[in-house]
Amino acid sequence: MRIDVYLAAAGYTQSRKKAQDLIEAGAVKLDGVTVKKPSVTVNEAIEHKIEIEQVFRYVSRGGMKLEAALDAFKISVNRKKAVDVGASTGGFTDCLLQRGAARVIAVDAGVGQMHESLRSDKRVKTVEHFNARELDTEITEGPCDVAVADVSFISQTYIIPQIASVLDSGGVFISLIKPQFEAGRSALGKNGVVTNSAYRFLAAKRVIECACENGFDCTGFIRSPIEGGDGNKEYLACFVKRVCVRPTVDDKQIKYITAL
Repeated sequence: MRIDVYLAAAGYTQSRKKAQDLIEAGAVKLDGVTVKKPSVTVNEAIEHKIEIEQVFRYVSRGGMKLEAALDAFKISVNRKKAVDVGASTGGFTDCLLQRGAARVIAVDAGVGQMHESLRSDKRVKTVEHFNARELDTEITEGPCDVAVADVSFISQTYIIPQIASVLDSGGVFISLIKPQFEAGRSALGKNGVVTNSAYRFLAAKRVIECACENGFDCTGFIRSPIEGGDGNKEYLACFVKRVCVRPTVDDKQIKYITAL
């Protein structure tokens, strides 16, 4: 049995996804040895010593990514209403709540992924089995102050127009940019990792240009402190729905960061 499956089945973690996150963070030891991959096989017939270091302040490591963005871009979400697109387990939602958000509309295409502690939180509205391309102010209960997005298997360019439509003027949008879903199949190397910095640059630029075409100004861009589970480098961009904000990010800055 795979160790990520074993940890969840034996009750060491709340879910297989949580087990994978902990393993990727180097927080799991099997018989005294740090587990490197979720695919490591465990013999169920033998008693094992499992050690888990609880390293996350949030229900998933996604919260750490958003935390880095909020700090780097100096964004306050206190008493704000936010929409979390691609909420999944709820790492971004958890971070928003811990930072004082008054309300979070958490939307996701999946079902049953949201952590129970968030599902039962009265500040959270969970919208499951939902196509983000259908997002509107009816779903978000009126305009939002903040939007965050972490989506997979789809380019954010397909949902940015809808995100713009539910944000108030001056609202903030923080995007987790994943080059493997923006650059196209030809950009993928071994194991689906985008190793060429030129492709990473083009992927990030594609998202940023789309946002700017839909009424946003890009005011910040950083590399995520945590890589994707597959080893892909990821990036966080900050956008403000245009009022009179002056853009502060240019191609030179994007190219420098994506080359690191």
